[in-house]
Amino acid sequence: MRGITMFCMALLTAGTVSAQQQFTQADTLRGSITKERAWWDVTSYDLHVQVHLEDSTFSGFNTIAYKVLKPDTVMQIDLQVPMVIDSILQDRQSLAFTRNGNAWLVRMKSPQVKDKTKHLTVFYSGKPHKAKNAPWDGGVVWARDEQQRPWVATAVQHFGASAWWPNKDHQSDEPENMSIHVTVPAEMTDVSNGRLKKKTDNPDGTVTYTWYVSNPINNYDVAINVGHYSEIKDTYSGEGGKLDLSYWVLDYNVDKAKEHFKVVKPMLKCFEYWFGKYPFYKDSYKLVETPFLGMEHQSAVAYGNKFKMGYMGRDLSGTGWGLKWDFLIIHESGHEWFGNSITSKDIADMWIHESFTNYSETLFTQCQYGIKAGEEYVAGIRQIIKNDVPIIGPYGVNTEGSSDMYPKGANMIHNIRLIMNNDEAFRQMLRGLNKTFYHKTVTTQEVERFMSNAAGFDLGRVFDQYLRDTVIPTLEYRIIGQQVQYRWTNCVKDFNMPVRVKLSENGYKLIYPATSWRTASITLPDPNQFEVDKGFYIHVKKREATDNK
Repeated sequence: MRGITMFCMALLTAGTVSAQQQFTQADTLRGSITKERAWWDVTSYDLHVQVHLEDSTFSGFNTIAYKVLKPDTVMQIDLQVPMVIDSILQDRQSLAFTRNGNAWLVRMKSPQVKDKTKHLTVFYSGKPHKAKNAPWDGGVVWARDEQQRPWVATAVQHFGASAWWPNKDHQSDEPENMSIHVTVPAEMTDVSNGRLKKKTDNPDGTVTYTWYVSNPINNYDVAINVGHYSEIKDTYSGEGGKLDLSYWVLDYNVDKAKEHFKVVKPMLKCFEYWFGKYPFYKDSYKLVETPFLGMEHQSAVAYGNKFKMGYMGRDLSGTGWGLKWDFLIIHESGHEWFGNSITSKDIADMWIHESFTNYSETLFTQCQYGIKAGEEYVAGIRQIIKNDVPIIGPYGVNTEGSSDMYPKGANMIHNIRLIMNNDEAFRQMLRGLNKTFYHKTVTTQEVERFMSNAAGFDLGRVFDQYLRDTVIPTLEYRIIGQQVQYRWTNCVKDFNMPVRVKLSENGYKLIYPATSWRTASITLPDPNQFEVDKGFYIHVKKREATDNK
């Protein structure tokens, strides 16, 4: 970058990026564990919401069960403009509260005793933020189906679950379980997370659907989908026993969905082989047709790819392999393991969700079409890498890093697979991640340590290079007689990633370059047949033997 080839570039950290950006108090209130958030831990939510089609408003209440970690008197509840909190009750007492942007500070009256479980009910109403371009610019989607009937859905990743319901809107604190009660017009159906427990007909011509999530769930995964749905039921025999499958699609798309969704079972078989058992057997697996492209809503995966192959009919890899399967089904379902079961504590670490899930596309391609197809696919998605800003964003301000967390992060994981040089060990690492961090929130440091231990090699500099910097390292080499000299340039300090190269007719072998020249012997008939495994996401530069720089 910028003409520097001989010496390693200084590490560009996420902190450097954040220093160039301007963050507000609202960013900190949303993105950090404030004093008013730190003293209590959510144990469950009991959410009740009524959808009013006539004026695009929501109303309802949320009862929050929480454990007191230490006594305090002020609690932060999040609910975004233009929604409003109407009242808050605890122990039959009305509580006073003030608003600071999207944060509501509640003054407690009852004693908050350490280790005790308390309940607080928040009544709210208003017109939630209308999504401008879901799922990227999210909120609530108010749409019409092909028959011009109302169709409503939520998509709030990054924008925040507090766009439409009051909660502790931070990824680090997930409820252990949750009830979701959604009231809609009688002719419509709501599909939410978990299992449908009951359907209640109300005297006013509405119906209430009650869903129960028995596993921890992150806030942005909580979803409502209101439309004229029909359900297709099936089952899958997997590592956790019988898994109930259901596909909720608009009533006129049932036949199309029955054929198109046949990919789900081979996908689940592939992902369970690589990642371990599907994480939410108790809550089932659902695909729900939505009026937006898609989202990884836990146990209710949002699907809006219009029954096309690829990404809305396009192959993001440019190799042809990406048109052989439906991108949205594969990618969003991969999030059930990475993103939903394993969730980053801070949105700055979203690579944990997106890099592994993006790589699940490669693994599925390999499962279906062979290892060469998978290798071509992961190499093909390099064409959309921007190398603009680091993948890890600034912490504590609800900000993600570069969208390179998708293709570049996947290629970093592929690098690590090649470094390990043992697919079974790599598979056990992925399964180990899902076993160790099952239904947990994690940090980048925890994931890095686990992967380094599993790989038997300190991957710290690899993570620094691909997650915290924007340049691609260059492996320089020169052939001198029957020897090759090699080193890393254009890289972070002390970069030491091993790479596979061909030194003999016996195939590829790992070498361990540093930022100074190292030497290896070549036994190939022609030393110029030396080559670097093209599977690595690096630049390779051959220097002349007489070049002594």
